Amino acid sequence: MPDDELLSGLITELRRGTLTLAVLSCLSKPRYGYSLLQDMEDKGIRVEANTLYPLLRRLETQGLLASSWDTAESRPRKYYSLSHRGRALSAQMREEWRRMSCEMERLLEEVEQQ
Repeated sequence: MPDDELLSGLITELRRGTLTLAVLSCLSKPRYGYSLLQDMEDKGIRVEANTLYPLLRRLETQGLLASSWDTAESRPRKYYSLSHRGRALSAQMREEWRRMSCEMERLLEEVEQQ
């Protein structure tokens, strides 16, 4: 396997693990899928629709998100929001992210100083 292909796969694995945290963090207020996609892109988090929508459905199935339909406009929109469980687990994930980030930063600094 060529290095660029291998690197691409490794980066995809790394991003997959952080995308759930990003989605949960961006849902502090209810959003429909496309507005969430735009918000994440505005924050520099690139995610494709064919990745985001299945993730939203999975998080809803896991009980981390709740959803409701808004049919007031001509085009119905499904809004997602954090469930009580989602808020609690999102907070725990943010705490773990911060801990891991500090550990990784220390490790990378050590490696770079060698």
